[in-house]
Amino acid sequence: MNDLWGALAALFPTIAVGLLFWFIMRAIVRSDKTERKVLARIEAEERSKRGL
Repeated sequence: MNDLWGALAALFPTIAVGLLFWFIMRAIVRSDKTERKVLARIEAEERSKRGL
């Protein structure tokens, strides 16, 4: 049983760093997607104001 806990303790830092990396990358991708939607909406409003 001690071997199991030792193995889990050895894997925990790797799993924790992987999850942290995944959350950070997900946040970056989502913010980029949201920014692109907002910029597209603003550009469409500008085009409609100019009559294009």
